[in-house]
Amino acid sequence: MIYIIDHQDSFTWNVVHQFSKFDKVYCSNYFNINKKKLDQSNTIVLSPGPGSPKDYPITSKIYKKYKGRKKIIGICLGYQQILFNEKGKIVQQKNIFHGYQSKVKVTNESKLFKKNKIFKVGRYHSLKLYEPYKSNNIKITMRCAISSIPMAIESKKNNVYGFQFHPESFLTENGNFIIKKILSS
Repeated sequence: MIYIIDHQDSFTWNVVHQFSKFDKVYCSNYFNINKKKLDQSNTIVLSPGPGSPKDYPITSKIYKKYKGRKKIIGICLGYQQILFNEKGKIVQQKNIFHGYQSKVKVTNESKLFKKNKIFKVGRYHSLKLYEPYKSNNIKITMRCAISSIPMAIESKKNNVYGFQFHPESFLTENGNFIIKKILSS
């Protein structure tokens, strides 16, 4: 079962519909976590949402508790939440990308996707990971083809994945392929 934590975002139910194609999904509001269902899940998805990672301390506690024990996937705010908990600094970016399609390129660090592959993705964010960023566990696996901003992460060791972009967006080509690849890894 996939447990999706809704950070009160209008995209969350699109995420639910996308993940429902691959497994049973349970979704709850950030303020109403079902601990029994969370324990029963094999995958936790941290949804998009407004604000910044520091605004969601419950998600930080959940991430720290289940990291390395369950597969964790972060989308947009969820991606930032993972990096925030892995000592990354999340900052306002110069250009805001709300409803933009961009090309991202897979880096040599990816274990899941073919190196140098280009994906067209839907972006809806005003925050980004500040670089330089160093981690023994988290690898930056996709970058914006134009600006080189980090757009995806992987940690095979801890079974953690994240996307700054929205794989459920109609602007993302092959979004289902991306999610299926992670869920089957």
